[in-house]
Amino acid sequence: MKVYQHIVTYYECDKMGVVHHSNYVRFMEEARVDWLDQLGYGFDRMEAEGVVSPVVSVSCQYKHPTTFKDAISIELHVEHLSTFKITFGYTMKVREQVVCVATSVHCFLENNHPVALEQRFPELYRKIVETMEKK
Repeated sequence: MKVYQHIVTYYECDKMGVVHHSNYVRFMEEARVDWLDQLGYGFDRMEAEGVVSPVVSVSCQYKHPTTFKDAISIELHVEHLSTFKITFGYTMKVREQVVCVATSVHCFLENNHPVALEQRFPELYRKIVETMEKK
């Protein structure tokens, strides 16, 4: 899987010229969407089939500030996969320096009811497990 790259835009920075902390959650989403697209099963496909994947929790540890035009490399991996939830881990770097370490937990819902990913999307589940085994 290729590493996701985000180039910091001007509007993502605060008056001190530093990326506002809330933007890292957006960067995580961008990386997640890209990662699922690489697996061949993007959010657009999942949502077209009636399944959504809301965020249950997010945790970020900010290690070093980032600024306008920094290229943030976001390495994503699956930390945990259960019947109804998936936990993603993120390591964000600028020029090999870790700037943020984060996690996000997601569930899967169809018609506002929990969905067992392995049963509903067995091909996607298998591909996710394969990425975990390669780690």
